[in-house]
This record gives sequence, C-alpha cells and structure tokens, in this order.
Amino acid sequence: MSQPLVRLLDDWAASGREPGGAVCVLRGDDVLVEHEVGTRDGRSPWTPDTLVMTYSVAKPLAALTVLDVVAAGDLRLDQRVAEVWPGYADHGKGATTVRHVLSHAAGVPSFPEAAADLAFDDVAGLSDSLAGAVPDHEPGAAVAEHALTYGHLCDALVRRTTGDDLADRFATIADEHGWDLHLRVATDDLARVADVVPLAGWPEVYTEDPRWGPAMARPAGLLDPAVLNGERFRRCSFPAIALHASARGLARFYADLMGGPVRERLGSELHTAYVSAAARGHDRLLDREVTWTLGFQVDDDDLGMGGAGGCSGWWSFVDGCAAAYVTRGLGDHDRGDAVWQAVSGSASG
Repeated sequence: MSQPLVRLLDDWAASGREPGGAVCVLRGDDVLVEHEVGTRDGRSPWTPDTLVMTYSVAKPLAALTVLDVVAAGDLRLDQRVAEVWPGYADHGKGATTVRHVLSHAAGVPSFPEAAADLAFDDVAGLSDSLAGAVPDHEPGAAVAEHALTYGHLCDALVRRTTGDDLADRFATIADEHGWDLHLRVATDDLARVADVVPLAGWPEVYTEDPRWGPAMARPAGLLDPAVLNGERFRRCSFPAIALHASARGLARFYADLMGGPVRERLGSELHTAYVSAAARGHDRLLDREVTWTLGFQVDDDDLGMGGAGGCSGWWSFVDGCAAAYVTRGLGDHDRGDAVWQAVSGSASG
C-alpha cells in the first residue's frame, strides 16, 4: 500500500529534489504510511518528530483557536470585529464580522504599505496597521486569501476578547489533544526544527508575481530562509504562516478533525461551520475559484490547506483518511500535488 509514496520520496531525495521531508497518512488510529527522507540541516537525518515551518498550513489552526473562543461563549461568528476592536471600523470596515475574517472575505489580504518598515515580530504595530487599512472590497463581497494578515486578525480577536495570545492558547489546545504542532516554538523544541532551504525559483515565484508580491512582502523577510531559520522568528507569533509541524502531528490533527475530538471540543454546530463552505468565489489572490470554510479550502474530494514552499495537510473524503506532507525545501506546489496523487493511490490501494 505504501510503496508508491515511499518510492516517490526516496527518488526525490536521491535526485536532490527533496532535501528533507516526511509524509504521514492515517485512517483513524491506523498508520497507513509514515516515511521520512533527507536531513533537517544537511547533516542530521529527518526523524518522525522533526518540525518544519509550513507557511499557510497554519491558517486552520489559527482559525480553530478563534473558534475555541466562540465555543467558550466569549465571541460570536456573526459578531462585528469592531465590537471588540473599535479601531478596526475605520475606512469602511465596520461591517466586518468574525465569519468574514475566518473565511478570507474581510478584504484585507495584504498588510498596507505603512507596514513595509515594521519588524515581523512587531505584533502591535502590524495589528494597528490593519486597523488603519483601507479594504480592497466591501467585507463579505469577495474572497482573497489573507496570506500574512490572517493570523494577526485572528490574534486580535482572541487577544481583545480574552487577553490570551493566540499562539499560547493554541499551545494549550495542541497539548490537550497531543498534536505536535506549534504556532510558536518553545525553547526546548528548537533543536528539532529543520532549516528551510530555497529550491529553484524561490522566492521569485512570489516576489515577481503582481498579486503575491504585495501580499508576501510586507513586512519584509518572510520569504528569506535566513530569517525563517532564526530563533527570533521561530520564537515569535506570526500565526498566518509560522506553524512548525511534524508530518505525524499534522496528520493527527486532520484525523481528529474529522474523527470526533475536534467536534467534541467545538460542539456539533460550530464544528460543522468549521468544515463546511462559508464563502465561495474567484479568489483574488489565488486567481482561481475557491470554496473557503472557516479556515480550510474544501471541494468534493478533500478538505485541507497548503502553504507556500510546498507543505500541506488534508482530509480525504474519497479515501476516508488524513494526510500530511512537510518539507524543508522551499519551492512550488508540484511536489505537494504529486504527494497528493500518491497518497490517494496508497490509501485506496
């Protein structure tokens, strides 16, 4: 069952296409495939507990943290953001709801130009820049992946409602469920984080794209391996992209998402909202038709989220399994697409 997928990763490692990465496929508590290749730093072999930065794979976890606050009764999905964050009402954003934020329909997919000179770990400054931003469209009227802004919007909702830092609250959730997933890397875990490395075309695939350039370039440094590999970034909270995950931990999340534990945590109604269509349309950043839930992309075959660089995690409705692919090689989505194809074949073979 696992041979095509194992062979795929082995071939990539032998050719240099995969400098280090892993895949894990679960059906319930059964491990269908778990395989690691390459190294985490050019020397140390990749192991099942190796963590790596996964970019937008983080977004469903940031969303879950907001929904945890909703489940506790401290926030409502159709509540206006400005009720807990009055400054956010500026420039026509007053009608923005929590649901708009979570479904990428808030109209602020990029930090404004005023954020260009801010440090990536200036949480207050970046959040203030979003409050002062002019939306690209009326809230709820269109969709566009909020590439870097999503996490700061989510963090502001959590912080201003409960006083909690989103990454800290998520850490509590992850610990309770046994997920090896981290929106901020603890000091004791730093030694097992893989160093990301650029592959051909990185970062030009983003910086030279007229849509992605503004969305990924403010604040500066978040496409630079030297920044991403630094302790300063790993220890900060940038919850739209800074998920550091093991393949096993990510697959376990998706298995629990559809297998019961997350439903039990959120309640049936809120869990349904989390995984069901919330906004549809031609995504202005992705430049294709997308159906967003409150954190995921979904279609007839699967529900999940990929990230810049190639990592992804998903639940397959077709095969009834959870899968994750993580890599330290920053490239396009071709490897992730090939893994998806191989996982589908392995899970149903």
